[in-house]
Amino acid sequence: MSSEDGRECDPIEILLVEPSPGDTRLFTESFEDAKIRNSIHAVSDGEEALDFVYRRGEHADSPRPDLVLLEPQLPGDDGMAVLSELNNEPLLADVPVVILTSSDLGEEIVKSHGLEADHYIRKPVAPDEFIRFAQSVERFWISIVRRSSTAD
Repeated sequence: MSSEDGRECDPIEILLVEPSPGDTRLFTESFEDAKIRNSIHAVSDGEEALDFVYRRGEHADSPRPDLVLLEPQLPGDDGMAVLSELNNEPLLADVPVVILTSSDLGEEIVKSHGLEADHYIRKPVAPDEFIRFAQSVERFWISIVRRSSTAD
């Protein structure tokens, strides 16, 4: 992946927290089709998401995610609990979280819980929308890399 100024960036370690196996497959394939250099690690519930970010249990050797794509409606620990944990843990607070909303109300619902994510992206519905979704995640990531590199 290249940044907006043409510099080559390291691959992104993305944690996708998505309960639907079909959507997980579409997300993964769309990132491959968009030729975005990344590693996607998918989990299907909130408890496993927290195990991944804390590197517990079967995720002890997992990489630290650079970016979390979070579906807020999850079995077990819901997305709000995961977002709250990520926001309140100093070691994880710098990991950007993108909430995958299914409607225009998604952002308002998250904020109604007193929580804030770094970005909100409407979850694609049709398979052809997944490529545009992957590209929007890439643009979001590049803007973060660019912002952090100008802050240094």
